[in-house]
Amino acid sequence: MGQNATLKYLMQVAMVCALLIILGLFPGIPLGIIPVAVVLQNLGVMLAGEILPARYGSLAVGVFLLLVALGLPFLSGGRGGLAIIAGPTGGYLVAWLLAPALNAWVIHMTDAANKPAWQEFLWAMLFLVVFVDVVGSIWLSVQSHMPFGAALASNVMFVPGDLLKLGFAVAIARRLRKVLH
Repeated sequence: MGQNATLKYLMQVAMVCALLIILGLFPGIPLGIIPVAVVLQNLGVMLAGEILPARYGSLAVGVFLLLVALGLPFLSGGRGGLAIIAGPTGGYLVAWLLAPALNAWVIHMTDAANKPAWQEFLWAMLFLVVFVDVVGSIWLSVQSHMPFGAALASNVMFVPGDLLKLGFAVAIARRLRKVLH
């Protein structure tokens, strides 16, 4: 990869990181049943996995999570710090780091970006929704002393909103790829 391409991707990493910060300005909607809220920031993670190559998508999320770990209040509700990452929502954040790379890799390997949108949506659903929910549930189960089945079942209420956000992410990515690449 040439120097210009690397610079282009690093600028896109910065833009996705900034988008994650901006989406954090919208407060989460607490559900009350579990200590995890409905947030818009996972839309930014979905976009990272849809529009950036694998390592750059995870780099964007990694920079964002590093800033959060350093205590900057960039998560929904103005939260930040290591305690948040080590808390009940930490598994979702760890999954956020891996999901863009996994999704971008699968999109590349299956050439899903050049196939009908529903095929891309299904692959993205596997890594940007299911993977994040399973990893988040494992961590939630451990942190909250909740059976894994109950933690996983608690994610059901997130699925409709996540699928809606994923639909937006796939539609936006299909438009942006024409401009960005």
